[in-house]
Amino acid sequence: MTDFLPSYVQGEWWTPAAPLGSLSLPKGTDVRDASTGEIITRVSTEGLDLTGALEYARTTGHASLAELTFHQRALLLKQFALALTERKDELYAISARTGATKGDSWVDIDGGIGVLFSYSGKGRRELPNSRVYVDGPVEPLSKDGSFLGRHVYTTLPGVAVQINAFNFPVWGSLEKLAPAFLAGMPTVVKPATPTGYLTEAMVRILVESGLLPAGSLQLVSGSVPDLFDHLRLGDLVGFTGSASTAEALRRHPAVQTGGVRFTAETDSINASVLGTDAVAGTPEFDAYVRQLVAEMTSKAGQKCTAIRRAIVPAAAADDVIEAVRTRIAEKTVLGDPRAEGVTMGPLASVAQRDEVLRQVRKLQDAGGRVVVGSADAPSVRQADGSTGPAPDGAFVAPLLLRFDDASAEAVHDVEAFGPVSSLLTYATTAEAADLVARGGGSLVTSIATHDIAQAVELATRIAPFNGRMLLLDRDDARSSTGHGSPLPGLVHGGPGRAGGSEELGGIRAVLHHMQRTAVQGSPEMLTALTGVWHAGAATSAGDRHPFRKSLAELRIGDQIASGAREVTLDDIETFAHFTGDTFYAHMDEESAAANPFFPGRVAHGYLLVSWAAGLFVDPEPGPVLANYGLENLRFITPVSPGDSIRVELTAKQITPRETDEYGEVRWDAVIRNQRQEIVATYDVLTLVSKDPVAA
Repeated sequence: MTDFLPSYVQGEWWTPAAPLGSLSLPKGTDVRDASTGEIITRVSTEGLDLTGALEYARTTGHASLAELTFHQRALLLKQFALALTERKDELYAISARTGATKGDSWVDIDGGIGVLFSYSGKGRRELPNSRVYVDGPVEPLSKDGSFLGRHVYTTLPGVAVQINAFNFPVWGSLEKLAPAFLAGMPTVVKPATPTGYLTEAMVRILVESGLLPAGSLQLVSGSVPDLFDHLRLGDLVGFTGSASTAEALRRHPAVQTGGVRFTAETDSINASVLGTDAVAGTPEFDAYVRQLVAEMTSKAGQKCTAIRRAIVPAAAADDVIEAVRTRIAEKTVLGDPRAEGVTMGPLASVAQRDEVLRQVRKLQDAGGRVVVGSADAPSVRQADGSTGPAPDGAFVAPLLLRFDDASAEAVHDVEAFGPVSSLLTYATTAEAADLVARGGGSLVTSIATHDIAQAVELATRIAPFNGRMLLLDRDDARSSTGHGSPLPGLVHGGPGRAGGSEELGGIRAVLHHMQRTAVQGSPEMLTALTGVWHAGAATSAGDRHPFRKSLAELRIGDQIASGAREVTLDDIETFAHFTGDTFYAHMDEESAAANPFFPGRVAHGYLLVSWAAGLFVDPEPGPVLANYGLENLRFITPVSPGDSIRVELTAKQITPRETDEYGEVRWDAVIRNQRQEIVATYDVLTLVSKDPVAA
């Protein structure tokens, strides 16, 4: 395949064409097979209408996504994942050409699909079935409750431009696409040239599925040097790549003064610390070595989360080196990923191979000694099963360097982005923490120890310098997802050199594509904006109990106000003996009166909540299918024998479930006494049928 790699813009596939009056096509950039050097495709954006693509996203893309709620977008993410799963064998075959083994491809392809599934589930569980996200509690701004404040998130009006690195052409794209899509923001993906053909194949599957809302996803195959000149307020750039490139992009006027959001997840000099207790023969030592070798060889070390600094006690250094040498010899077969038995493939390109070797020389010049492996051209297993040199392949053998001077600046600053790690030694826990911090901000540091005191001290010292930490010991070694595995529900990013941003991180990543705004207004206005009833907004008692209404009939503000029920001393004692809750505040007048919170014996809070249910419930079968919980319960005013209580229950939020015949209704419950004092407040959660006929 030597044709130009297509882009997908403005709803169509596009490739470069000969300029008007010319018979020759743009030259473009050759993209080669990482193992053999064979030309796969060419890449060029000459003639591409980038301005039109961005505007198409801002208009058509936004309009199509704005029609959907969070839950509807979440369901589409699941369908995207299923569509890719059905055709992932195609992606695996292409992935091998990038230098990825089956294990590497699983991390990239299945990992990316897993991100879609994860965000689909989190979107339906943690976001409302609406288009506005409410953040935090109500802020009262007036004594009479007529003026309130609330924070809301709304979708940014621009386009999310996602510039990805070469090492994860599928996962890297999908881990940015998923939260942007869920937020309702259209995406333009710009993959790295060496492996962009795999991203193109992934996007093609999604396009051919027919699931993509118009304009929600576009692909630009090739360089876009003037991209930032076309961006404006409301747009967002998510960048993954080198720290130097990120810094140059961050200085662009569009970011500095134009309001374009820019986040970067960049290279970082990650560390893994071996605890002083984790001597040879302990489970922690073995787990440390397994993890270090895995991070050196997985994706040929081309991971932003890979371990670049192995920080070990001085007494353990020789044991670690020997164990790493042995494990690499036993577990690593370097070669073409299409050859049987190969466990580590080449780097993504010959240019990347040469760059890694240049960085290794810098580390050597700074005092690093190669103690495992060799920087010489390796002999590798070929696709036909033979073994020999591969001059046109991008192969580098795993390398471990040792630094006698752990304070050498280069080891904390120079990254050889390949199967390369450096070993440093420490004498004290404080010194180990200082070595971690010298990296200038990392994506992840792991600590292998079973000594809780040392783990806590290290973690406390190094947390400010890391986006993520892994505490590895015998109790979690088998179940751990590993040092280098970002997970959708946890922050992926880090401070300082690591870019300063947070990708993934669950719903945090979705909200990154939205604007948080403080809104001040009346309860009625805030109810209309948020879709959540606020105390003081209109209510409707109607002529039907709200529990007789299906989801289709129920409205925000529908309310039932109960009659009163008196609390007697006999009620309190009966409840105490029946439940076994004989806490003195309910049973001993003298002791209760001595308590600063009670006037004497008082009713159980749970007695009052139970009675409240009896006061507002409609017991006959109907639309309400189940009560499945209470949230935000607070007991405010004690209830003494002789007091009476009543309850107001108001439909606060209605959330239909897209795939079920029922939805969730959140009710605002307020219990008051005969003096109109608030006794308790809480939310009641019920599942209610959608269908008025079935109800």
